[in-house]
Amino acid sequence: VQDNMNACGSSNTPDVAGAIASEADQPVQDVTVELSGNGMFSVTTDASGSYMFTNLVAGNDYSVTPNLDVDHDNGVSTYDLVLITKHILGIQPLDSPYKIIAADANHTNSVTTTDMVEIRKVILGINQEFPANTSWRFVDADYVFPNPQNPFTPGFPEVINFNNLTSDQLFADFVAVKVGDVNGTATTNADQGAEDRAAGIFFLNTADVKVQSGKQVSVDFTASDYDVLGYQFTLNFDANALQLVDVVEGVALEENFGLMSLENGIITTSWNGEAAKDAVLFTLVFQASADAQLSELLTVDSRVTKAEAYNSNGQAMDVALQFGNTVAVAGFELYQNTPNPFKGETTIGFNLPEAANATLKIMDVSGKLLKVVDGEFAKGYNQVSIDANELPGVGVLYYTLETAEYTATKKMIIVK
Repeated sequence: VQDNMNACGSSNTPDVAGAIASEADQPVQDVTVELSGNGMFSVTTDASGSYMFTNLVAGNDYSVTPNLDVDHDNGVSTYDLVLITKHILGIQPLDSPYKIIAADANHTNSVTTTDMVEIRKVILGINQEFPANTSWRFVDADYVFPNPQNPFTPGFPEVINFNNLTSDQLFADFVAVKVGDVNGTATTNADQGAEDRAAGIFFLNTADVKVQSGKQVSVDFTASDYDVLGYQFTLNFDANALQLVDVVEGVALEENFGLMSLENGIITTSWNGEAAKDAVLFTLVFQASADAQLSELLTVDSRVTKAEAYNSNGQAMDVALQFGNTVAVAGFELYQNTPNPFKGETTIGFNLPEAANATLKIMDVSGKLLKVVDGEFAKGYNQVSIDANELPGVGVLYYTLETAEYTATKKMIIVK
């Protein structure tokens, strides 16, 4: 309980204010902050992480409680699993109580391999959220952990209380903890810059075999670099030409894969650990329904699980698919919106070979323009969220993505 009531002088209508930031002092935007006491009040933090309640009734007791429970996958990657593994094994313990709290994904006041399972399911897109936890937790910034190596005993304060409020309290600050993100890569506000990616490319190798309709094909995947600490990516296959029959374990095991979108030609994977040189990472067995070169049917991108690997120094690398000596470069591609059909919200994803200005247009069947999204988009995978409430009626619509060099159109369906 915080009770420094006379710090700012007495007032008949005192204010309560504070700021919310990560351990690295990154302001956290869009946190809902609730004040309970003489009624219930709610505000949202701005880009500086600040909030304020004004003209409160003096003499009452108040509690401040922050909450942010969206985008559970924000900042969560396989490199977090690398660091949590080292912590569990005692090789390299997490060096702050906030990182340990972040690692407790299942909210059991401990860090175990079960937390890693929950984190990996979010990375793979199997779960959209942590079933037993919120996306963010918040700790009173003035709280001093008696034992930083075990922040759960005694329990840490996730609210700030003011008893008999008689003066302004302008430093009711919280440290924000993104669950699952122990290396602090979560995006916390609109002003935050993109991460630097300059540590090279991790090549996923396979042979460019001829695929024949009616026959099965086994595709072995190996690595260009077996010194990596881990990797993750989305592997896309042409669902009109290939049907997945089996995933054969190699270095990667069954729990390292997400197979919930096979009808859309999507396989997600996340692995960390050690692998012997030249070991087969995994094998995919497909049933073919068309004649083609394998290189025409497989791509790697960040459509669901972000494509990245981690070198021995923990630096992030890009991931590329290599067929023999030929590197498959992800080109321009417009994906089917998901979900489809949809009500509420849907996501339109696309891949750009280079950073570019792109325009997304949504039209009805008569060609009438209903919505335009124009912007500068990064190289690689991007996505735009569309709210059905912004579009009139129901039924079939078309969406077109245009850049200076490319254009593509697909169909989507709104239902009520």
